[in-house]
Amino acid sequence: MPSSTRLEVGQKAPSFTLKDQDGSDVSLSDFAGKNVIVYFYPAASTPGCTTEACDFRDNINSLKSAGYQVLGISKDPIAPLKKFQEEQGLNFPLLSDEDLAVHHAYGAYGEKSLYGKTVTGTLRSTFVVDGDDTIVLPLYNVKATGHVASLRKKLGIDA
Repeated sequence: MPSSTRLEVGQKAPSFTLKDQDGSDVSLSDFAGKNVIVYFYPAASTPGCTTEACDFRDNINSLKSAGYQVLGISKDPIAPLKKFQEEQGLNFPLLSDEDLAVHHAYGAYGEKSLYGKTVTGTLRSTFVVDGDDTIVLPLYNVKATGHVASLRKKLGIDA
């Protein structure tokens, strides 16, 4: 399966409606007029994804104070997302994209290197979308550790 097309600054963010960890619909359009950080991660409750999710959790107040809502998206079904949220005390929506349609729309699925082998899967990616649904910061193949600090620096958000 080929890699998805990558999004660039200034492009319109692909719209989506996905189920969250509670089974409720969450749409990008729910946040019209607001800044949204949409991040894609490979799998709930895995070491790197837990590190990244907890980093967002621990920084949520400063992100919200700066006007950003956080949405995490993975291919996990709802039940593992709910367990992940509860176990880690996550304070932002986790969305299920089992058919990978939104992953592909954002270019967050494709070939990557894993332990020296080329595999196809979720590309750990983050997108900052402004209130007009425009991509203002697309970040592909980010590292789980230190990602939120790097993102805050790029966005000019103080600790």
